[in-house]
Amino acid sequence: MVLAVFQNTNYLYWQLIVQFGIVSLMLLIANIVRRKVKLFRNLLFPTAIIAGFIGLGVKYLIFGLDIQIDGQLILTNDFLEAVTYHAIALGFIAMGLKSVKKEDTKKVNGKPFKTGLVIVNTYLLQGIVGVAITIILSYLFVEIAPYAGLLLPMGYGQGPGQAANIGALFEENGFVGGKTFGLSIATFGILWACVAGIFYINKRAKEGKIQRANEEVAQAVSTEEVETKEEIPVSEAIDKMSIQIILISITYGLSYLFMRGITKLINIDAVTGLVWGFNFIFGMLFAILIKQIMNWLRKIKLIKRKYTNEYMLNRITGVVFDYMIVASIMSINIEMLVNTGLWIGLLVITTIGGIVTYSYLRYTIKRVYPEYEHQAFAALFGNLAGTASNGIALLREIDPDFKTPAADDLVTGSSTAVLFGAPLLAITALIYQPKWYYLWGCWVVMIIFFVLFSYFLLKKPSKQKNSE
Repeated sequence: MVLAVFQNTNYLYWQLIVQFGIVSLMLLIANIVRRKVKLFRNLLFPTAIIAGFIGLGVKYLIFGLDIQIDGQLILTNDFLEAVTYHAIALGFIAMGLKSVKKEDTKKVNGKPFKTGLVIVNTYLLQGIVGVAITIILSYLFVEIAPYAGLLLPMGYGQGPGQAANIGALFEENGFVGGKTFGLSIATFGILWACVAGIFYINKRAKEGKIQRANEEVAQAVSTEEVETKEEIPVSEAIDKMSIQIILISITYGLSYLFMRGITKLINIDAVTGLVWGFNFIFGMLFAILIKQIMNWLRKIKLIKRKYTNEYMLNRITGVVFDYMIVASIMSINIEMLVNTGLWIGLLVITTIGGIVTYSYLRYTIKRVYPEYEHQAFAALFGNLAGTASNGIALLREIDPDFKTPAADDLVTGSSTAVLFGAPLLAITALIYQPKWYYLWGCWVVMIIFFVLFSYFLLKKPSKQKNSE
């Protein structure tokens, strides 16, 4: 075996840096555009989505002009897809490592059980509606797979990373252009989160029910957010941010080994695609496990201080989700959507999907979160149409100091949603099978679980629990 010798002038060792630099430049340009164009600011368009569309144009310019270094394109779709794939897992791991309990009372913030049900029930409703639409459209346009509607909850509910993962799985099993279709749905979902989310906030503000922050104001970060008495120092023998990155890296490494072990034991193509497609779920599960282990070690006094920091983990989550959104939009292959049927299908499914998501959350949230209805809607609609970043951006407009538990609900709800979401995982692996009863069976199962979860979600408990 001949080992390659590192050469600092070889572009092979610079390729990753150059491509990250291009994506970063798109974010920088988009940040300037957002601050200069009032429309983008008023609609709370994330800098990342503006960067994604600018980057998409730049990508096709690079491809068209064939800009290369040492025979290699300076930007590749493989790189963009890899960033999208890994960023979603890294972001969820960072969220999973966060504490969901108040330090003073040790009670869980927000309503984790109810929020988990809201999240999963929205996934199920999006899946029911999406599959119904594509079943109908598949009779009109042969290029639309009847099961393609399941990409609606993947794109709207779970974001660009998961839309790309499951879209690629569908593409491998006969749906030509599945990944681009999924990413396009996710992009429309972010637009819905921005436009419809701001419409809701402005409407409630005019009614006098909430007060919207009129301008961007820098928030002072207190010392307690970065370093409490119970935590390790910001900078000692090792930097505190390094510890957060180490924990995330170890967690993702364990997730990789676990997924590799499962797919080696169960060597079935459908299972393999599903396991690797849901890398972010395994990442979050291992994050929760590591968090529990560290809490136990503190309890038995084997370690004396808390190693995770919520503020820094939030910053890491924001960074990786920004890059994920940019890379996901840039990786869209426009040429895969040249068919009229796909465009019509995309417009129909995203429009109906947006209306259904908005209406369902309006109905449900006022019954589940009467104490902070508007804050919960802003956070959950932004998250379940776009991404967690959209949810936080909308929430900041009406609750900039996070005085309500709405922000905590995004974290705790995402954790519990993993448990409730098991049926959707199985459906993802079965719905594209060639026999007709797989498609219809999965659709009926989604309806059954939606009705069942709705019962538990809207059922009024005999005694109101403090944690709920």
